[in-house]
Amino acid sequence: MSSTQARREMSRLDVIRLFAVSMLLIVPATSGAQQIPPIAEQMAKTYGLDSFGQIQAIRYTWNAELPGVKLSRRWEWSPKTDMVSYEGKDNEGNPVKVTYQRSQLSGQSDAVKNEIDPAFINDQYWLILPLHVVWDGPTVTDEGTQKLPLGDASAERLVVKYPSEGGYDRGDTWDLYVGPDKQIKEIAYHRGGNKPPKLVIATWAGYKKAGPLLISTDHRGTLDGKPMQLSFSDVSVKLTGSESWINAQ
Repeated sequence: MSSTQARREMSRLDVIRLFAVSMLLIVPATSGAQQIPPIAEQMAKTYGLDSFGQIQAIRYTWNAELPGVKLSRRWEWSPKTDMVSYEGKDNEGNPVKVTYQRSQLSGQSDAVKNEIDPAFINDQYWLILPLHVVWDGPTVTDEGTQKLPLGDASAERLVVKYPSEGGYDRGDTWDLYVGPDKQIKEIAYHRGGNKPPKLVIATWAGYKKAGPLLISTDHRGTLDGKPMQLSFSDVSVKLTGSESWINAQ
C-alpha cells in the first residue's frame, strides 16, 4: 500500500477524528500496576482476562455511525507478536490493505505511524476495554451503586482515571457501570483535555462469546449530545496451536 493510498483512506476520518482517535486513544505510559477494587478484577475475568494468553489472533470489523458519517475498519491482530493487518477503503472506494509489526513501527510510513496504528489502538480499546482496566494500571475506584446515565436501572460504578502525564489523552476518566453479572451495562467517558468531545455516553450490549473472550458488539448513545453508534462485526479468534477460527456467537 502506498503512503498516498493510506492517507486518502484516513482523510475520510477528519470529520470524526476527535471522536475516533483523540477521544478514545488511551494507552498511557504507567509506572506500575495500581491496586484495583475486587469488582474491577472480577469484571476483567468475566471478559476473559485469565484466558487471554490462549489467543493467537483476533479478527474484527469496527463500525461507526454518526450523523452523516459511516465508517468500517477491518483488523487482524496477533497479540503474541503484535502483528497487525488492516483493511479499509480510500476516498474513491478502492480497497486498501497493510500489514505491519508494531515493534517495528518506526520503519513504517507516516500514514501507518500517525493514522492507521492510532486507529488500530482506538478500535482495539473498544473491543477489550475491561481488560485494559487491569493492564494499563489506571486509578480505579468503586463508587457504589449508581443510576445508569441512559436508563432507569442502577449498577455499580467504577471510575477509571488515567494519569495527567504520559499517554495519548491525559487525565481522561471512564465511568463503567457494572451489573451483578460483572458485565458492563453502560459507560460514560469524560475527556481530560480541552478539545471536544467532552462527554460520551454509550450502552454496552450485544454480548457474544469468541472462544474464551466475552465481547460487547453494540454501543449506542450520545457524543456531546449527538447520536452515535459503534459496533463490531465479523469477530472471531484463533487459539494457540489451532488453525481454525472461532466465530463470536
